[in-house]
Amino acid sequence: MIAFGCSITAPDVYARCAERGLRLVAEPDSEIIANAAAGSLFRSYNLLINTVADRDDLEALVLVHQDSEIIDPDFCKKLRDVLREPDVGVVGCVGAIDVRSIAWWEGSVTWASFIHRYTEFGGGDLPSLTWGSENLPAYARTGEVETLDGFVLALSPWAVKNIRFDEGLGSQIHGYDLDFCLQVREAGNRVMTADFKVVHHHSLQLVSDPDVWINAHIKIADKWEGRMPGIGQPNWGPAAEDWKTRARQAEAEAGATRLQRVSCELQAEARERQLQAELDEVLNSTSWKLTEPLRRANAALRSRRNGRAARSDSNGSSVGARGISTRR
Repeated sequence: MIAFGCSITAPDVYARCAERGLRLVAEPDSEIIANAAAGSLFRSYNLLINTVADRDDLEALVLVHQDSEIIDPDFCKKLRDVLREPDVGVVGCVGAIDVRSIAWWEGSVTWASFIHRYTEFGGGDLPSLTWGSENLPAYARTGEVETLDGFVLALSPWAVKNIRFDEGLGSQIHGYDLDFCLQVREAGNRVMTADFKVVHHHSLQLVSDPDVWINAHIKIADKWEGRMPGIGQPNWGPAAEDWKTRARQAEAEAGATRLQRVSCELQAEARERQLQAELDEVLNSTSWKLTEPLRRANAALRSRRNGRAARSDSNGSSVGARGISTRR
């Protein structure tokens, strides 16, 4: 039995996004657990895990954000295919390697089979790296990674029994996915990506409170430095203890700034798409097509007038400082 869990802060968002997807992919014996949020996402997810931890028939627990809509009718089949390997701990649809911090996207993203659907600027979709099956980058692949994006996480029965989200980190939401994946890897199991198709209904503003994100960045780096290769290590080499805190703060602030830059780029792309759509609508409208002969006639008339004005100027006119034609 594959169970599904969701922590809810906005019931309307859950009904519009996650619930619709779960109804699509759930099997007749699947259990869907939709709980109101209990504080942080770390705490809420642990309560969901504890709900099914003693189930002997559990094949997987799929944790989804309330704004994540699974649209892949073969989701359960694909998940079972990955979980056939006994050492798989957690599976997602977005993953990266060479990860140093909760800013995992600054590593090498190897798979990302989702659409970012936004409502700003009239709404639209931003397909991710491997959404389509054509023209995939040469480095794109499913398989083992170092961490996952947590908007969809499928936990194996081993993970359900042995791993929990670290509520002691103190964050409401940021870094839970990296920390969980690091726990899985530290225990000797694998973190995997699969070609799940998901729509993430999310604002183009990626971080609402940079200070909260920075604090989570620092805490997770401090927790894992020296325990997992690369995590918590600055890009410029070893840091002296007396200025390590300042270096960590600067690295976190730089990561937050880059994330805000990406958010601005997404908003600019969305705005460009909106304006292009509006232009296409005008150019393809019946009124635009019907008035095309009139526009051509007006353009020709303006051209003839400009031609006559140019000849008049060449025969003794000058242009004043305010653009007014004056006779010599």
